[in-house]
Amino acid sequence: MSDIKYTLKLSKKSRRLRLAIYCDGAVVLTAPHSASQNFINQFVTKNTEWILKKLEGFKPFTPRILLGRKDFKKYKAEALALAQNRVSYFNQFYGFKFNKINIRNQKTRWGSCSKKGNLNFNYKIALLSPEQADYIIVHELCHLGEFNHSRNFWNLVAKTVPNYLAIRKSLKKGMAT
Repeated sequence: MSDIKYTLKLSKKSRRLRLAIYCDGAVVLTAPHSASQNFINQFVTKNTEWILKKLEGFKPFTPRILLGRKDFKKYKAEALALAQNRVSYFNQFYGFKFNKINIRNQKTRWGSCSKKGNLNFNYKIALLSPEQADYIIVHELCHLGEFNHSRNFWNLVAKTVPNYLAIRKSLKKGMAT
């Protein structure tokens, strides 16, 4: 058995095992109720190398990424001002109609866009580099034009963030995978 410490969540809806690695070093394994402990242990052992690699990748980000209600309250206003300012700036190039901008305390997402035109951002965008925050904001803004990840969507993103691939790669190291 592996020495990896993890939290096991049993789910009635889950059909397979799912590993999530969070920037605070937490490892969460979601499994169907029918999965045996032996099967779960084998899965973790089989994926130990991958888990350790992901945890190592988070080390540079750990001090900057804060978790908790107090931190959310501390950075929420800053994140909202940033999002409003940058959405306004980038939307000059796109001209999309949107409803509201919200700041949330999410564990696994940097942002989202609803069908109603609401743009939601993680408060931690206030802790990112300006380049990374801009990419997240443009990404969600472009979903107002293309509600998918098609070639057309990525072409919209590239219009204002031509190096989006490199930025996207850097962000994948800082949130759950």
